[in-house]
Amino acid sequence: MNDKKLQRINELARKSKSAGLTEAEKAEQAALRDEYREGFRRSMTAALDSCVIVDEDGNREAVRDRVKRDEE
Repeated sequence: MNDKKLQRINELARKSKSAGLTEAEKAEQAALRDEYREGFRRSMTAALDSCVIVDEDGNREAVRDRVKRDEE
């Protein structure tokens, strides 16, 4: 998400608190927020995919593999 879209999200949030939003602005705000959340999820998933857990014996296990194992 680029800076221009983040600025627009903030503009709409400020306007929502002060004067209220039109239906079109509410739809735009919802779409921008969804796009922001999706980008955040992708970023967080990528960060977690690069993390490993090292136990006391020095064995390395990817976080994703550990989560899958714990779910089973």
